[in-house]
Amino acid sequence: MVTLTPTQQKFLPYVLAVALFMQILDATILNTSLPQMAQALGESPLKMQWAVISYALALAIFIPVSGFLADKYGTRRVFLSAIVVFSIGSIMCAASATLDILIGSRIIQGLGGAMMTPVARLILVKSYPRNQLLTVMNFAVIPALIAPLVGPVLGGYIVQYASWHWIFLINIPMGLLGFIMGRKLVPALFEDTQRLDWTGFGLFAAAACGFTLAVEFGAQSGRGLYGLLLGIIASILIGAYVWHAKRQTAPLFPLGLFSIRTFRIGIVGNLFTRLGISAVPFLLPLLLQVVFEYSPSQAGWLLAPIAIGAIGIKPWVSKLIQRYSYRKVLVVNTISLGVLIIVLAQFNDPSYWMWYIPVLILMGASNSMQFSAMNTLTIGDLQGTQTSSGNSLMAVNQQLAIGFGIAFGAAVLNLLRERMEFDTLLAFQTTYWILGILTILSGLHFLRLGPRDGDGLY
Repeated sequence: MVTLTPTQQKFLPYVLAVALFMQILDATILNTSLPQMAQALGESPLKMQWAVISYALALAIFIPVSGFLADKYGTRRVFLSAIVVFSIGSIMCAASATLDILIGSRIIQGLGGAMMTPVARLILVKSYPRNQLLTVMNFAVIPALIAPLVGPVLGGYIVQYASWHWIFLINIPMGLLGFIMGRKLVPALFEDTQRLDWTGFGLFAAAACGFTLAVEFGAQSGRGLYGLLLGIIASILIGAYVWHAKRQTAPLFPLGLFSIRTFRIGIVGNLFTRLGISAVPFLLPLLLQVVFEYSPSQAGWLLAPIAIGAIGIKPWVSKLIQRYSYRKVLVVNTISLGVLIIVLAQFNDPSYWMWYIPVLILMGASNSMQFSAMNTLTIGDLQGTQTSSGNSLMAVNQQLAIGFGIAFGAAVLNLLRERMEFDTLLAFQTTYWILGILTILSGLHFLRLGPRDGDGLY
């Protein structure tokens, strides 16, 4: 355990708080801004999904490398470098003249984000005794609750009264603050490192890209064969990774993790239940602005109830799980989320906006319940070195699920509009039905849990 100065002891959690706020604000501020960005870049608002997917995919690919780099080159150096890379990526995003350039810039942003928050969390884990860690972490993650509330509203007002470029430029003063705090507060911590499994990393990264592109191309007219081919190639790469990992002493993601039943159920459930959940924050602002012609600020305010519901349920999550068990909570809650997504498909008139609020508050509360329960269950039975690798794989899995969910939702929407010639409102409604049904079906996966699974976690 590193010895901190009194100043570091008091203010080091603020470093993670700033990093979290930057990253989550950047992720949530974008959704309400996509229609205006599309207009400025000469693109259809319904084809802007790669501005979001590219960032999530970059996070997923590079998160496994962050811990290795921090151990080898020092937490201080890697964290400061991450903030610089994230800020440079933000400037490049603001300067983008085409969607392709914006996508490339978002990948650079994702590279910085993949090192920034995980390394900041690692610094706290290594710097505080276990009996202080929960208090420190709870304080540091408060911005993770505030940013989703602020992001959509702030994004709506920025594009309505300024320009979309400021969505990215707002990261620069926060990045400067984080860099100054990092230089003064972050200790330089090193660990003995094994050689990173670069072969496994390459196979994993290629497979993740392949599956995401397969979903995208599969829905495009004339590109279905490319999508099928990419899906087959990505599946072969996953098989190659499994073959490779069995022969490695320290693979990127140890296959032994999947011998732990709660981890296996949790990681698969995490992936599939997030497909529908992740698509909604992307699709809803588009429906409100493109079809119902709400202003960006109005759309932003209508997304705020999701964050309000998420914050409001937090004190009750552990109590509900203690009373009803992980199995019952995850099954019922996942099915409820699917039903709520289907309810969104019933809205066909912009004057019904008041009815969105209770539905979205419930959705936010259910989302928060779902993520808390799935995450704690997934890593709860891991021991020793499994904890670090399992936590890393769970973080990667979450980002992949976000990318897959948005890609799938956008693919279904565009398939219905372009190839089946649905009108835009009906295409949105049908997409919500499909996402809702898939979410309900994914809830049945948690029936594989035993009634006592997770009892030792509370």
